[in-house]
Amino acid sequence: MLSVALTGNVAAGKSAVAARWAEVGVPVISADQLAREAVVPGSTGLRAVTEAFGPDVLAVDGSLDRGRLRDVVFNDPTARQRLEDILHPMIWQLRDRWLNERRAEGASLVVSEIPLLFETGRTADFDAVVLIDAPVSLRRARLVSDRGIGGEEADRMIAAQLDPEAKRSASDFVVDNDGSREDLIEEADAVLAVLRERAGQSTMRIDMHLHTAGSWDCLSDPEFVLAAAMERGYGRIAITDHNRLEVALRMAEAHPDRIIPGEEVKTAEGIDVIGLYLTAEIPKGTPAEETIGQIRAQGGIPYLPHPFAGGKGGGGKYAETLGPLCDVIEVFNARLHSVNANRRAQELAARLGKLGGAGSDAHTIGEVGNAFVDLPPHPNRPEALRAALRTARVGGSEASRAVHLASTWAKLRKRLPGG
Repeated sequence: MLSVALTGNVAAGKSAVAARWAEVGVPVISADQLAREAVVPGSTGLRAVTEAFGPDVLAVDGSLDRGRLRDVVFNDPTARQRLEDILHPMIWQLRDRWLNERRAEGASLVVSEIPLLFETGRTADFDAVVLIDAPVSLRRARLVSDRGIGGEEADRMIAAQLDPEAKRSASDFVVDNDGSREDLIEEADAVLAVLRERAGQSTMRIDMHLHTAGSWDCLSDPEFVLAAAMERGYGRIAITDHNRLEVALRMAEAHPDRIIPGEEVKTAEGIDVIGLYLTAEIPKGTPAEETIGQIRAQGGIPYLPHPFAGGKGGGGKYAETLGPLCDVIEVFNARLHSVNANRRAQELAARLGKLGGAGSDAHTIGEVGNAFVDLPPHPNRPEALRAALRTARVGGSEASRAVHLASTWAKLRKRLPGG
């Protein structure tokens, strides 16, 4: 089990990174969380703190008033040391218990968020150290504006920690948080990808674009589609029926970890736009940009399929307009028989800095598995998929041209009586 320390001086942004990594499925424990656990009412920790600093550090309900205690220790280095001598052994003991629980669960990567890692001299307890850093002036401004802390107190809090320059040279990874939150998350995700690779984490294989009998040109039973995908090593599939969401929602309810509910919308322009993680159907004929807006309004992921395919992709006519508006661009579609169309989609995604996806576009059971996206295991949620796609490997093989005959037959069959 790879044990990673996540640290950084006050207001550097380490908690935002910890939350992000927890969001995408990494077990994360916070030293602050453990510190709270160590002093719950009735605990030996709270009794020790009360004996050391007096009853004035307690709130009216008998719990620890952390604000009052902070006022005491940040004004008195000796008092701060006394507090650390009480709490740090308890925190590390609680952390060891948490690590043993994660190890028993088979976790291959765990992260401990520890603000005072270097100050306590515990770097050797970890396989890797990740430092989140930011300029002092920026950290001070965050303390004042975001946390409502006075300027003098902010200065004391900053001065109480070691110089970040010394921490930078002693860390395995350094993430600079001097830009936007999006920049921070992007850098943190890149570091996480390296850590996951080092931990030897297995990958999950998904198909981001396929059809079932919910589509007007497909006869495939959705349960059979899912079963075929599982047999072929897929951990999750996106059901993206044409202009219909009912089947995808029903399957997602029955198989919440296996199905991404989606819809492939035929827009007013005559091209397709896919929405992943939808909760409400988007009507056929909705303009493309409005479709993307509705996908986002639902908290979903706008996904541009086969942007350079003739007809359904507009032959690239809308690629430059819609590509920047989508989160994911389909860089491999197994039903495209033009290598050039997939290649141009790859180039578009790279140029725009977009995530790349792949779909079998299966309309028959036999096509399931013709395209794949291999990525880190992650919770079945939009933000987790976006994060996992940053380190994904995309590929597949071209479907037989005969599959189009099956789609034609499906259209005819559904027009027949009882179809």
